[in-house]
Amino acid sequence: MRFSDLKRKEVVNICDCKRLGFVGDLDFDPKTGCIKHLIVPEAGCICGIFGHEKEYVIPFEDVKQIGDDLILVEMKKPKDAEKPCKDGKK
Repeated sequence: MRFSDLKRKEVVNICDCKRLGFVGDLDFDPKTGCIKHLIVPEAGCICGIFGHEKEYVIPFEDVKQIGDDLILVEMKKPKDAEKPCKDGKK
């Protein structure tokens, strides 16, 4: 699967059925090439340009299923995964 395929999929938390947004970036382990985290800007966020300045940094272990249209993740405490956008400036 390519990164461009992942960017078209919406991320949904199965714990509260909340739609988190679409994959914006990935964090890789440079030694293994494995995905460490999915980075999902909050809905309406393009790293501070058009709205919110937060993103979800979701450990890849929390990904439960990748379907045709959705990525299901299990985040028991989504607030712990919220981080300020790296490029977010006002």
